[in-house]
Amino acid sequence: MFASLAGVLFDGVAYGMLLFLLSVGLSVTLGMMNFVNLAHCSLAMVGGYVTVSLTNRYGWPFVAALPMAFLAAAAVALVLERTLYRRLYRASDLDQCLFTIGIVFISIAVYAWFYGTVVQSAPTPSYLRGSVELFGMSFAAYRLFLIALGLAVAIVLVAALEYTRFGAQVRAAVDNQRMARGLGIDVDRAFMITFALGGGLAGLGGAAAIEIVGLDHAFALNYLVYVLIVVAVGGLGSIGGSFAAALLLGVSDMAGKYYFPWLGAFLIYLVMVALLMWRPVGLFARR
Repeated sequence: MFASLAGVLFDGVAYGMLLFLLSVGLSVTLGMMNFVNLAHCSLAMVGGYVTVSLTNRYGWPFVAALPMAFLAAAAVALVLERTLYRRLYRASDLDQCLFTIGIVFISIAVYAWFYGTVVQSAPTPSYLRGSVELFGMSFAAYRLFLIALGLAVAIVLVAALEYTRFGAQVRAAVDNQRMARGLGIDVDRAFMITFALGGGLAGLGGAAAIEIVGLDHAFALNYLVYVLIVVAVGGLGSIGGSFAAALLLGVSDMAGKYYFPWLGAFLIYLVMVALLMWRPVGLFARR
């Protein structure tokens, strides 16, 4: 009984870390920049397909392809922000939703054209394919790697956005652009870097998701709901909130599938409803 409970908890934490990696970039852009980017998971697909291409076609090691997934998605996010998104910063939420969901459908068609509709995979190194014995129990090595990666990203993000000059500039630019410009803050540059950071994190999450859930042309639409649930439950603009919400939802989803199979994947929605009824603005919302 204890072993099965520990296994479900471990798998739930690993899945929660994956949800965190996929959603934290949207938490940054939506919560700090007030921009509804429903195409966030399309940037995750950029990182995923870059990883697939580098590992399968060019023989790159999986771990070496992860930074490239981050950089490629960040570059695409930067181009989108400079050419399209910056024109919509003052648009209504509906306009932002309609525009970005259109990008989702375009990305689905583009990836289906170039990569087909089959599920893609990327070879992982042998040290991530096995299992590790801890406390008399066996844990999947890749899931341990995923947990470590999620923790590292969370620590770096909190440190960068909460305790650095750049983080203070971004928060000031969001709160009052006119005052921030008057103080000499380059608001456009701050928004550009923040969007690139959010896109890069999405790309990293998309690359990390290949081994766990696979990657296909509809990934951006299939996981958009999960990403939005994490951001809504965690609270806009809160890295810690997204982290806690992702862990809670990941464990709930795994526990529901294991102990209540008749509920299927519906338990995660019940948890979301319960939490939002208790905290309508999210667990750790800034506002």
